[in-house]
Amino acid sequence: MNALIISAIFGVIMMFSGIVLKQKTAIRQLAIAGTLLLLVLNILELQGIHLFYVDTRGMMAFDNFALIFDTIAAACTFLFLLLSAKDMEKIGQHYAEYFALLFFVLCGIALTVSFKSLLILFLGIEIISIPLYILTGSDKRNLKSNEASLKYFLLGAFSTGLMLMGIALIYGARGTFASFDINVFTQNKPSLLLMAGMLLMLFAMSFKASAAPFHFWTPDVYDGAPTPITSFMATIVKVGVFVGFIRLFDEAFGFLLPQWKLYVGIIVVATLLIGNITAVFQQSVKRMLAYSSVAHAGFMMMAIYAMNSDAKEGLLLYAAVYSLATIGIFAVLTKMKDYTFDGFNGFAKHQPLLAATTAICLLSLSGIPLTGGFLAKFFMLKAVLASGHSLWLVIFAVLMAAVSVYYYFRLIQAMYFKEGDAPEIEVSAQFKWTLIVITALIILLGVYPDIISYWLYF
Repeated sequence: MNALIISAIFGVIMMFSGIVLKQKTAIRQLAIAGTLLLLVLNILELQGIHLFYVDTRGMMAFDNFALIFDTIAAACTFLFLLLSAKDMEKIGQHYAEYFALLFFVLCGIALTVSFKSLLILFLGIEIISIPLYILTGSDKRNLKSNEASLKYFLLGAFSTGLMLMGIALIYGARGTFASFDINVFTQNKPSLLLMAGMLLMLFAMSFKASAAPFHFWTPDVYDGAPTPITSFMATIVKVGVFVGFIRLFDEAFGFLLPQWKLYVGIIVVATLLIGNITAVFQQSVKRMLAYSSVAHAGFMMMAIYAMNSDAKEGLLLYAAVYSLATIGIFAVLTKMKDYTFDGFNGFAKHQPLLAATTAICLLSLSGIPLTGGFLAKFFMLKAVLASGHSLWLVIFAVLMAAVSVYYYFRLIQAMYFKEGDAPEIEVSAQFKWTLIVITALIILLGVYPDIISYWLYF
């Protein structure tokens, strides 16, 4: 509850800060202080210290799973702002409003990961989506940004319609919006209304999570949006949707697992195949990372396919590691003028520290041992194996992970083994230290992942 209320309050504060504060530095520091406060209050709530007591009438539950993810989201947003908040000045004139919209997105994420009613899930998803439509098109001078925003809005509205129709059908079948009341086993065969509603919810959530074949908006939107906004969308927003996704299918449709497991398996295979194979042929690093995020959505979908304790642990670890690595890479990419692979030729000679941190982030996304990405993928594969009769999916996922090594190492090769005149980049000491912290966290989670899973059970 701390995360939900404080993020909403800070969203309003940031709206008015643009009137009161004239210096952009002050606005930026206020936003960073807000995310730090959010992080501290989430940690306190994990310890049982609550600032707010609100009777949600059973429509929300702030359990350890939700609180841990809220903490991960707040921590990643804090690091994201330390790295990219200054670059957001280049987007447009409404600097304070961009931070306000980010806080409202965090408010939506808090709703999405804590819902116990389908109505709260719908509200959470929409509170996430609407600010993102605006942020995607915030660079008014860029036609690609305007096009991306319109495409995202139109397709997002369509997926919202699917979700609402699914909720209506489920209510018609069960007479309730409460997830636990929906998830009641009966001896009778599930009604067609319930099955149709469940499938529509699966398609709508797959769209929000950019899982294939509902991913077509992702490359164009991520490529057209301002790079700092793409970083936020591809990490904190994506993993927040996945936490809501696994909660929905565990708590509302758990008894229908034999009916929907095959459909989720097909989506996992399609997402891994399309995301990885298409990323191989990209010439733009930003567009490659967009398809890479689709591929990672496939790995996170494996948690929903497995639906066990290993899956939930793995999803939290994957959320943290994937977000940290992607935020680190996008922070460096934002500083570049040329987003192609050739633009990184010789980068290590001119910027050895930035190249090293970028390489570690890429190694983590590849799943190389001693990085958090390796253990995150291992947990996903372990969860799928534990679910039974799914060795074929594990083998396919490993093959796709091997394909991903090619396009990640292609960027490392450009930085270290190709000659080129990479541009000089001026970065602050804070930027460098934040990147060092991110890479240290990635390695720490690769060596000691229990930091996250401990809080889930104790």
